[in-house]
Amino acid sequence: METEAAKLVGAGLAVVGLGGVGSGIGAIFASAIQSLARNPAAAPNIQLPMWVGFALVEAVALYALVVALMLMFVF
Repeated sequence: METEAAKLVGAGLAVVGLGGVGSGIGAIFASAIQSLARNPAAAPNIQLPMWVGFALVEAVALYALVVALMLMFVF
């Protein structure tokens, strides 16, 4: 296998984690909506952990993107 093909395959494998990111974000917001629907008074206690969880999951997507771009253009 040529090195250019190996770099592209590695970049493709690096972004496979984005499927998990999509389902993770969906699960975060689905559980937050469900919690707020059951108890609207708990909104201040639910929103901060929801946004922190969203930021952490989104960071995984950015890391996958950075790794893929590094594989394609740096190495």
